[in-house]
Amino acid sequence: MIDPMPHLLIVDDDERIRDLLARYLKRNGFLVSSARDAAHARRLLEGLEFDLIVLDVMMPGEDGVALTRALRERMATPILLLTARDETKDRIAGLEAGADDYLAKPFEPKELLLRINAILRRMPEPVEAKVAPRVLTMGDVRYDIDKGEMWQGEAPVRLTGNEVQLMRIFSAHANEPLSRTRLVEELGRGAGKDGQAQERAVDVQITRLRRKIEANPKQPRYLQTVRGEGYMLVHD
Repeated sequence: MIDPMPHLLIVDDDERIRDLLARYLKRNGFLVSSARDAAHARRLLEGLEFDLIVLDVMMPGEDGVALTRALRERMATPILLLTARDETKDRIAGLEAGADDYLAKPFEPKELLLRINAILRRMPEPVEAKVAPRVLTMGDVRYDIDKGEMWQGEAPVRLTGNEVQLMRIFSAHANEPLSRTRLVEELGRGAGKDGQAQERAVDVQITRLRRKIEANPKQPRYLQTVRGEGYMLVHD
C-alpha cells in the first residue's frame, strides 16, 4: 500500500520543468521538494528522507547517472531518471547505475505519475521496528518525526505541506541554527533573484508554525530566532 503522502525529490536544472512537475505531483497527493542540481540534491538528502527521486540525466556538473551511481552506494531510495536521450545504450547506462526506471523527454505528466506509483507499489512494506517512535516534545505539543504528525495533548494539529517540510528540516537539525537562505534552499525553492522575497515567505511560515507550537508565539521558547544566524528548533 502506498503511503498517503509520499515525499518526492525532483532534481532538474530547468526551473520551468521543476515547477511544472512539482505542481502536478502535489495536486496528485505527493509531498514534493526540488533541487536545481546534484550538489543541491545532496544537501537535501543529508537532512531529509524521500520515498522516490525523480532525477534529470543531463545536468551541468555531476550528471544524473553519476549521481545515481553515487547514491546507490549508500541508499536504496527508488530513482526514476528523466532524459532527452532515448537510445538503448543510455537507458542501459542509467539502469546499470542503479535507476529503477527511465523516462525519455518529452513525456506526459500522467505517464510520470503512473510510473512513480508503479515503483512505489513495488517497494516492500517497511518492517515495524520494535522501538519507541521518534517524537519531539515541546511543552504539550508532540511531533512524530517519522509520521510527520503533530499533536497538542490528544488533539491532532493540522499542518500545511510547507509546515510539514519545515518540521522535517528542523527535526533533522534540532538545536542547530538554520539561516533563512538555507531554509529557502532546503524547501527546494532556490534563492535566485527573488531570494529576499523567498526569505520573507519563510518568515511568514515560521510565524504561522509558531502559533501551532508555542504557548506564547511572541515569546517563542521552542522555535527560536537566533540573532544573526536564523532559526533554531529546540525541544524538551
